[in-house]
Amino acid sequence: MAKSRVAKARDEANNPSSKVVRFGSDKPLQLAAGVTLSPFQVAYQTYGELNADKSNAILICHALTGDQHVANQHPVTGKPGWWEALVGPGKVIDTDRFFVICSNVIGSCLGSTGPASANEETGQAYGLGLPVITIKDMVRAQAMLVEYLGIERLFSVVGGSMGGMQVLEWAASYPERVNTAVPIATGARHTAQNIAFHEVGRQAVMADPDWRGGAYLKDGRHPGKGLAVARMAAHITYLSEPALHRKFGRNLQDRDQPTFGFDADFQIESYLRHQGITFVDRFDANSYLYLTRAMDYFDLASEHGGLLSRAFKGTKTRFCVVSFTSDWLFPTEESRMVVHALNAAGASVSFVEIETDRGHDAFLLDEPEFHAAIDGFLKAAARNAGLI
Repeated sequence: MAKSRVAKARDEANNPSSKVVRFGSDKPLQLAAGVTLSPFQVAYQTYGELNADKSNAILICHALTGDQHVANQHPVTGKPGWWEALVGPGKVIDTDRFFVICSNVIGSCLGSTGPASANEETGQAYGLGLPVITIKDMVRAQAMLVEYLGIERLFSVVGGSMGGMQVLEWAASYPERVNTAVPIATGARHTAQNIAFHEVGRQAVMADPDWRGGAYLKDGRHPGKGLAVARMAAHITYLSEPALHRKFGRNLQDRDQPTFGFDADFQIESYLRHQGITFVDRFDANSYLYLTRAMDYFDLASEHGGLLSRAFKGTKTRFCVVSFTSDWLFPTEESRMVVHALNAAGASVSFVEIETDRGHDAFLLDEPEFHAAIDGFLKAAARNAGLI
C-alpha cells in the first residue's frame, strides 16, 4: 500500500530525500536561547554549478511553511517547487549562471533538525524538548552549511517573508560574507498584529486533543484539525480583500441557496478548508509552533541598542528591498523602515514597491514587475562582480 502524505512527511523529518549535512558534537549549534544543539543536521537542495572561484552562489531563504524544494518536485506533495517561476535555467535566478542553495531551516520538518526529528539521546522525536529556535539560529546553521560547501562569500542572499527576515539577519551578522541581499515582503521585526495572528494559530494547534502536549508523534496521533485551523487563519493574512473578492466574492459553493447551517456554503469557506486540509498532510504541528515563535522573536534593532541602522553599520552589501502595495502582513511601511535604516548606515540600497492587489503571497506568484526588478538588480550586480 502506498504511503500516505503524512507518513511521507514524517519520513522526511529524519531521512530527507534531498542532500543533508550532519554536524556532530565537535560542531554544536549555539542557540540564542543560551543552549547548544548537537548533533544536528541541515537538509538542502542545490541547483546549477559552483564556479571555480566559488563566487556565484545564491542562498535562497524559504518562508514559514516553505522548504528546500524551491525548484524541484516536492517529495511529499509531488507539486513543482515553490519558486520555480523564478529559479531555473534562463530564469531570473538563472541556474545556468548561478549556484543556488536552499536549506530547510532549523526547527522545520523536511529534514533539518526540528521537533519532529529523533533525539539521539532518547530515540524519540524531540517534540517540545527541542530548544526554542530563532531567526539568528536558522542563519547560523545556514552559515555552517555554506562554510561546509567551501563558500566564503555569497553572491546574494534572497528570500521573502520569514525568508526575508533571514536575509536581513545574514546581512547584519555576516556582512563580509554577503555581496548582495534581497529582502522581499518582510520587516526587521514582527509587529504586534502579526504576533497576535500567530498566537491564534498556536492556540488552535494546542487546543487539538490529539496534540497531547506536543507528544503526538510518540503516541501515533496527528493534530490535524488544530493545525488546519491555524493554517486557515494564517492564509487569510497572505491574501487581500480585492484578490479574495475577485476570486470568490460571495459566491456559493455548489449550490444556489444557502443551507441555513454551518456547512461550507461560500466558496471562500471551501477554499480555506482545502488549504487547511492539504497543509496538514505535509507539515508538522510542532514545527508550526517553533517557526511562528521564531518570527515573533525577531527584532533586529533590539540587538543593536534599539537602532536598526546600527545593524548595518559599515556594510558593503548592496541591497534590493521589495514590498507589495496590498501586503497587510508586511506592509510597505515595514520595508521603508529597513530602507531608512540602510540609508542612515550609508548602505547601497534600491527599493521597489510593486503595485498589485494579490497581497503578501504576491512574492510567490507570477508578478512580471517583481520578477523584472529582481532580474535587473541581480544582473547589474553580476556584471559588477564579473559574473556576466
